[in-house]
This record gives sequence, C-alpha cells and structure tokens, in this order.
Amino acid sequence: MTTFPNCPKCNSAYTYEDGNHLVCPECAHEWMAGSEMASSEDEKVVKDAHGNILQDGDSVTVIKDLKVKGSSSVLKIGTRVKNIRLVDGDHNIDCKIDGFGAMQLKSEFVKKI
Repeated sequence: MTTFPNCPKCNSAYTYEDGNHLVCPECAHEWMAGSEMASSEDEKVVKDAHGNILQDGDSVTVIKDLKVKGSSSVLKIGTRVKNIRLVDGDHNIDCKIDGFGAMQLKSEFVKKI
C-alpha cells in the first residue's frame, strides 16, 4: 500500500491520489504530487490586470482613472507607481504616489511595467 503525505492545509492523513494530483477529502484541498507544498501554499499570488505576477518592489501603471476616496481628486490613467508592497486584503497593493501620498490599490486596476 502506498502512503501519501498529509494535507498541507489541514494536516489530514486521509489524502488520496487523483491522476497526478493529491486530494484531501476533509478540506477538499488539491495539490500536485511531488511539488513543494509548503512554500506555494503560504505565499499568495497577486496578479495584475493582464495576469502578470506581481512582487514586492515592482513598478506598475494605473490602467483606469480612479477616484480617490475622501478627496475630490482623481488618480489618472498612466500614473506610474514605483516600489509597491503587497499586503493582504481587498486592496492588495500598498504604495506611495507622488502628489497623492500613501495609498492602497487593487491589483486589477494596474499593469506591471
């Protein structure tokens, strides 16, 4: 009998193989057999509007005019944002924009430069 590794999400011992994936029946988590489970599961992947993976320190461009909440000003299309920082939450990019200051942006409204 083949022994499969415990689920990386809930640590269940009842995992089984489905094709080239391993599946946990308790939490319904699926992962590739033989992959580095811990590192890929802990890090959340953030993608821009075009599907490019974003990382801390990247530079991005705003692809749509965005209203700034609590202000009458607008963040114009084409505004470049340097040295972004990825955070958890709905607005997953934390940055400083010249002329506006510290802001949080959604990754769906930017593209990687």
